[in-house]
Amino acid sequence: MLEAHALRKTYARTVALGGVSVRIDAGEIVAITGPSGSGKSTLLHCLAGIIRPESGEVRLDGRRVDTLDEADRTKLRRENFGVVFQSGRLVPELTAQENVALPLLFNRHDRARAQLAARSWLERLDVAGCADRRPGELSGGQLQRVAVARALVTGPRVVFADEPTGALDSLAGERVMDELAGTVREAGTTLVIVTHDNRVAAYADREIALRDGVTAEVTV
Repeated sequence: MLEAHALRKTYARTVALGGVSVRIDAGEIVAITGPSGSGKSTLLHCLAGIIRPESGEVRLDGRRVDTLDEADRTKLRRENFGVVFQSGRLVPELTAQENVALPLLFNRHDRARAQLAARSWLERLDVAGCADRRPGELSGGQLQRVAVARALVTGPRVVFADEPTGALDSLAGERVMDELAGTVREAGTTLVIVTHDNRVAAYADREIALRDGVTAEVTV
């Protein structure tokens, strides 16, 4: 479903990706692992259409993603992808429920229905009590569960999670991963996780290890 071939990306004189090729099938949970600076987040951002590689191809169901202009890549992300960042990246002025509803509103959904869907996801992820709180009033674990709800509310085909437990203690991190992995498996959604944590990688069906911007190992 999601394929990348010979991706190359550099920042100044640093090679982030040096010709990486991967294939991710529908419904898979795949962990992209490796040390800091190995190109993990850059690969995820290329796969998600957030950044363009300098060369190589990214395809979703055979359709080129990397050649789309910014407007079309944004549209594709809104319709097909959900993203969970390490810090959550919630809008600080909005409540938790408003943050979760935001992707639906961007896709021109009715406001009342968007709010109902957001509330439903907050309940599902056991943070309904935080619905009217702003991000600054939430714990790290609560922030990440709200971010997971926001990523899932549109029913995406692929969820990308960039170090989703990196800012959490082990107990909160385990709870977030239990909820994220359990939810995507139930829905048949593809999940791509960037992590340096072996405990997080253990949730995956398959592991792709990067070293210095190239694929070092694929573990099934």
